Amino acid sequence: MGLTIVLLFAAAAVAFGLITGVRIVPQAKVMVVERLGKFHHVASSGLNILIPFMDSPRAMEMRTGTRIVRNTLVDLREQVMGFETVQVITHDNVNMEVGSVIYYQIVDPGRALYQVENLALAIEQLTMTNLRNVMGGLTLDQTLTSRETVNTKLRMVLDEATEKWGVKVTRVELREIEPPQAIKAAMAKQMTAERERRAEVTKAEGDKSAAILQAEGEKISRILRAEAERDAEVARAEGHKRAVMLEAEGKAEATRLTFEAIHTGRATPEVLALRYLETLQELGKGENKMFVPYEATAALGTLSMLKDVFGREGAPAPAPEAPRLPARNPSAAALSAQAIARNAAASATAPMPATRRVQPPPSDE
Repeated sequence: MGLTIVLLFAAAAVAFGLITGVRIVPQAKVMVVERLGKFHHVASSGLNILIPFMDSPRAMEMRTGTRIVRNTLVDLREQVMGFETVQVITHDNVNMEVGSVIYYQIVDPGRALYQVENLALAIEQLTMTNLRNVMGGLTLDQTLTSRETVNTKLRMVLDEATEKWGVKVTRVELREIEPPQAIKAAMAKQMTAERERRAEVTKAEGDKSAAILQAEGEKISRILRAEAERDAEVARAEGHKRAVMLEAEGKAEATRLTFEAIHTGRATPEVLALRYLETLQELGKGENKMFVPYEATAALGTLSMLKDVFGREGAPAPAPEAPRLPARNPSAAALSAQAIARNAAASATAPMPATRRVQPPPSDE
């Protein structure tokens, strides 16, 4: 009876040892195993056998959100840790609240467990301290416009500090930057003024461009209009020149044909005189017209010569010379005028016949 009880207790102990000694570690997680309270090895993913009452896993405090949880499994994946906003003072003495987020990864579980007491708390406090230091060296404008610079500086400082803890800081991001309300109001006014200035500058540049384009358009329009007027004047002048030349050539051709027709037909002076009279009749049609024939100059010269002859009371006077006319075929009127002039000249120059004085008869006294 007693032996049976002992065997039962032995079997229960063996079963308990087997249950507690067999551990399955999930993927991307490890387990730090201690033997008799001393670091022994790191159990990797898969099936692991621990010696009961000698080997035991070491628990690590990990942060999940805002809670800190103790767990025997160490997650090797990249983890994120967000922090509440902290008060910082910039280089130009402006108080603001800054919130940050850090991304880290455990690369050595042994050092992460034995080199620091509380890894999550250490990373949090280290991040806040270095955040104040980095932000204190920048002005307000730099903190608002140089987030990438702040992130890079923080990552380098944290990575160097957490290297001995077996932790790799992969990224640091500034989640939010909250300046004081007065600074926000001043920034809003500055932004409004800047936008208004940009709008005025844009409008002025647009008006300038429009004025330049309009002036260039008017200039080009005037140039084109002047060129068009010049070309039109040149075309009109050339057309007038061509018309005058054609008219002159037409008159010349008509004169030549008339001259050839007259000389070819051998017109007599009587025919020419008749054509002359017909032309005078055509020209005399209408009112308020007076024509002096070209051959009338001979008759006028004859009348003037007769006046001089009879005005000298019988004194001999030289015969006046008839006006020299261009050599051409004389008309009938011209021949008549010349004959009258020759007769008058001959009468004036002929000697008067001697008159005999008749003696009265003697009276009877």
